[in-house]
Amino acid sequence: MKKSNTTIVLVIALILTSFTSCSTDDGGGDGSAAFGTLTAKIDGSSYKSMGISSSATVANAGSVINLVIIASNSDGNAFAMTIFGYSGTGTYEFTGANIAVTNVASYTETNVNLSNPTASTTEIWQAPYDDTLVGSITISEETDTKVIGTFEFKCKNVNGDSSIKDVTSGAFNLNKQTT
Repeated sequence: MKKSNTTIVLVIALILTSFTSCSTDDGGGDGSAAFGTLTAKIDGSSYKSMGISSSATVANAGSVINLVIIASNSDGNAFAMTIFGYSGTGTYEFTGANIAVTNVASYTETNVNLSNPTASTTEIWQAPYDDTLVGSITISEETDTKVIGTFEFKCKNVNGDSSIKDVTSGAFNLNKQTT
């Protein structure tokens, strides 16, 4: 009987451990992303970048510091965001109201035609696309090695069909580079 009780306790412990140690959450739903990635919803569809092709670069352009975020996935879809006059943690708007300092964001979809590569297409949705406020990016943490934040914006296919995409629940936790 003692051996049966020990076995039952062991089985229960293993079951409890498996429920508490496993998670299928890949980030983004709660405003966070796994290290090295950018997550978002584009018109309600989930997006997650690859760590190998995602980074945040703090670039010193003389007297102005800029933050450039680049992230792409294996489907050929990518985000690019630039904050001009970056000064650390805080919220930065995507608006065309101040032409002197316009932070920009874009979402790109590339469709590769493997049977005829010259027939491949790339569509780019840009923000801002007029003088209104279309979104923002918030940098919540910056260290020597990473930049963490959230974002959302509406973007327009200005050179294509003029469609608008709604980017929501954006989050990133990216490796930081400095130039």
